[in-house]
Amino acid sequence: MKFVSKVISFVIVVASSVAVVNAQDEGVTVEYSDVDKARIAQIQEAGASVLEVAQNDNRLNIAFHLASGEIGNEQIASVKDLSFILSLNLRGTKLNDEGAANLTGLKGLERLHLEKTELTDAGLKHLLALENLSYLNVYGTKVTDASIEDIVKIKSLKKVYIWETGITIEGVAKLKAARPDLKIIPDLVVEKAKAEAEAKRKAEEEAAKKKAEEEAAKKKAEEEAA
Repeated sequence: MKFVSKVISFVIVVASSVAVVNAQDEGVTVEYSDVDKARIAQIQEAGASVLEVAQNDNRLNIAFHLASGEIGNEQIASVKDLSFILSLNLRGTKLNDEGAANLTGLKGLERLHLEKTELTDAGLKHLLALENLSYLNVYGTKVTDASIEDIVKIKSLKKVYIWETGITIEGVAKLKAARPDLKIIPDLVVEKAKAEAEAKRKAEEEAAKKKAEEEAAKKKAEEEAA
């Protein structure tokens, strides 16, 4: 019995040292520690928007992209290891590969906006630790085909935005083959097929129009000669 009591005491101590997330049918409740509250205040002081997900879900949606001042790695580091963040918007910030290392502990993160940041392939590797990530936007970053294998490894991912990156049509084809379940925007393979089909349709229309005009001209000439 003494051994069991010690085990129970250990579990209680460990549980009290971290934020506790209680998932119920009616919602999700996070029990924030004083440390968590201090970190949230720090995020707000940096100019980020901090909103609860819903009335019955006090996990957080955090957005740095509307902050009035410049946001860099130092400010973004305040989110490190906060597992109760559901969505994080870093659009247009000065986040780089070094700063991306601060995102690895966001175990509850489902949506991540990194568009127009200084992220490269090296920084994207830090996202492999995000086991619940379902949405990723790397529009306007320096991510290339070298990241395809890493994107494939993020098994929870359902949608990825790759506008104006270094990812090519060959990279998209490789990604589609490995992850047919993943929605890629834009899908360069599909767009190329659509463009080719549209070009073919227009060419056929022009050919048909030209043929009709030639036949009409021929008929008119025959009528005038009769």
